[in-house]
Amino acid sequence: MNEPQRRRRGRPRGSDAKPEQTTVQALDRGLGILRTLAATEGLSLTALAEASGQSPATVYRVLATLEAHGFVETDPARQLWFIGAEAFRIGSAFIGRSNLVERGRPVLRDLMVLTGETANLAIADREEVVFVSQVETHEPIRAFFRPGTRSAFHASGIGKAMMAHYPPARAAAILKARGMARFTERTFTEPEQLAEELRAIRARGWAMDDEEHTAGMRCIAAPIFDVNGEPTGGLSISGPAGRVTRERAAAFGPAVREAADRVTAAIGGHRSQAKA
Repeated sequence: MNEPQRRRRGRPRGSDAKPEQTTVQALDRGLGILRTLAATEGLSLTALAEASGQSPATVYRVLATLEAHGFVETDPARQLWFIGAEAFRIGSAFIGRSNLVERGRPVLRDLMVLTGETANLAIADREEVVFVSQVETHEPIRAFFRPGTRSAFHASGIGKAMMAHYPPARAAAILKARGMARFTERTFTEPEQLAEELRAIRARGWAMDDEEHTAGMRCIAAPIFDVNGEPTGGLSISGPAGRVTRERAAAFGPAVREAADRVTAAIGGHRSQAKA
């Protein structure tokens, strides 16, 4: 006799319906608008309506509600909407949940000084990589990732560094869910080619985004491991290809791996023993 399926904790009884049956439409719209604003330097009402596929009247009602709670702000002179301070405060609560960012910050600073390039810290969120901290180089031409910026695993140095240590089933699930979009002529778009790249990454301990996401930019990355020896994030340096040449990348790789291992040790983790 089959046992009844247990209800997941933190959910009311009868909440095992499909997601589309349990979402609140107005809240869904509001979160979508917040996500859109977070990726920009401000948008007009018309632009937000076009981006969300909603009418300007509907979007304005959502914005007015979010503004009342401090999640968005408006500049009447330019007629633009921006992310508000309350959204930052709540986002900071997520970062505060883990000491990864706190422990990683001094290592990022050291890595930037050592290499002269922008240093980044990112984590995995479902099937994407999310950048959560950065220390910028003093060079006039530099890489920049706004906190919260998302990137595809297969076209990201940190994404590939983490994926190289994932179980094959998890890596395959990510590619199946997100696909392998082409960003430049150097992007890996075939699973077999990516698998070969991941084997090389496991062998040397660091990954390179060789202009695979953005033409003219290179990134060198290494994974950070948690207490279970599983990738929980990654460190990277990034800069223009003219400065971060392949020769310099090969020299920077071990330094980036060492920096990531420092953060791993600081959070009580240990490097995976995955075989190449």
